[in-house]
Amino acid sequence: MSDEELQIDVVIPTQTRYLDLIGNIAEHIGKELQQYSGDREAFAYHLNLVLTEATSNAIRHSSHNDPSETVRITIQLIGDELNIKVYDHGQGFDLEQIPLPDLDHPKEGGMGIFFIRSLMDSVTYTKREDCNVLEIKKLLKPNPGGS
Repeated sequence: MSDEELQIDVVIPTQTRYLDLIGNIAEHIGKELQQYSGDREAFAYHLNLVLTEATSNAIRHSSHNDPSETVRITIQLIGDELNIKVYDHGQGFDLEQIPLPDLDHPKEGGMGIFFIRSLMDSVTYTKREDCNVLEIKKLLKPNPGGS
């Protein structure tokens, strides 16, 4: 079904115990999207990894002392593009200043943004007055003439 529409909006407390839920939602979406023309099992795994990493980063860099803090995740299908946004209220960061990890001497942590950038087509980060937004996009059909 190519006219499939999807919009999911989830708000969770800034607690890591909700990461499995977010990963499961992403994985289910990856397996069910009819627009995706590749290996849906691999795509589902990639979405799980990407969304779990993005949410984990938002939680880790938020204000844990405030129980009212939340992370909002929106997932929207716009034509043949999957658009994911992760909203948080942490101090924020400069996406362009995140160094590439040392793959020859990997260490725990510091791989999330690398994985997200490697597996998705577009990654941007915006600091707004009221929140920060990590926006991740994935084209579901190959670009004609592209790689």
